[in-house]
Amino acid sequence: MKKQIWIWLLILGTMVCFLTSLTSQIQQFAKITNLLAKEDARELLRQQEVSAELYGTFCSYEKDSEYSRYDYLLGYLLTEQEGQRELEDYLELLRQYQSSQIQELSGMERAVWQDLKYFPVPLSQKDSSMVTSFENSWMFDRSFGGNRGHEGTDIMASFNERGHYPVVSITDGVVEKVGWLKLGGYRIGIRAPGGGYFYYAHLSDYAREFQEGDEIKAGELLGFMGDSGYGEEEGTVGKFAVHLHLGIYVNDSAGAELSVNPYWVLKWLEEKRLNYQFSSNSFVGKI
Repeated sequence: MKKQIWIWLLILGTMVCFLTSLTSQIQQFAKITNLLAKEDARELLRQQEVSAELYGTFCSYEKDSEYSRYDYLLGYLLTEQEGQRELEDYLELLRQYQSSQIQELSGMERAVWQDLKYFPVPLSQKDSSMVTSFENSWMFDRSFGGNRGHEGTDIMASFNERGHYPVVSITDGVVEKVGWLKLGGYRIGIRAPGGGYFYYAHLSDYAREFQEGDEIKAGELLGFMGDSGYGEEEGTVGKFAVHLHLGIYVNDSAGAELSVNPYWVLKWLEEKRLNYQFSSNSFVGKI
C-alpha cells in the first residue's frame, strides 16, 4: 500500500512540475507573441546585447540542430533564456505561430553576424603601444548637424595622429558607397553577402581608389584611421580625436534600413585580429 502511495505521489509531483513548466512556457510565449506585434522586438534586435562567450555557446548549439546560431541568438534576445532546450521550445512555438516574423528577424540577425571574419583594426607587431579601445557608445547623444543618436561604435587610437592605423574590411562584400560625407568624412560602405551594410568612417585616406561595385575580401586594407568629417568642405579634419567609426545596418522586409549596435560584434571579433607592421613612424603592411 505504501509503495502505491509513493508511486502516485511521484506521478502527481511529475504532473505538477510538467504543468508548472508548461504554464511558464505558455506565459513566456504569450509575452513573446505580444512583443513581436510591437516595435520592441526590433529595438532588442538593434541593441544586439549578447556577450562573446554566449554567442560562442549559440555557435556550438547549431552543430547538431535544425536551428542556426542566428535563431538561438534571436530566441535569447526575445526571451533571455540561454539553454538550448529552452530556446528550442520557444523557437518551435514561434515557428508554428509567428513564422513570417521569426523568419524576417532571424534573417536580419544573419545579415549582421554571418559574414564576420576580422576585427577592423589589426594588431601592430612593430609597436606594442599602438593599441585601440572602444566602449558601448551606440545611440549616445550627438549634436553636430542636429541632435541625433550615435549610430555606431568608435574605435579610439592610443596614438592620436591620423594616417597610422590600418583599417581592414571585417567581411567580404561589395563597395556600395565611397567618398566624402559631411558627418562621416572620408568613408566607405560595404554590402556583405548576407545583406549587412558595414560603414567605416573618418578615414584619413584610402588604400586605393575604390569604386562603387568593387569586390572586397575580408581583411583587405581599406584605408587608415583618421579624423576627417564634421565640415561642409571636403577634407575637413581636426574636429575630434583620431578614431574609426563603425556602423552596421540591415534592411527589413519592407526595405527600411535599421541601425544595429556594433559593440557586441566588435567584442566577438576582438580575438580575430590580423597582424600588421605599423608604428607611430611608419606603415609597412600585413604580415
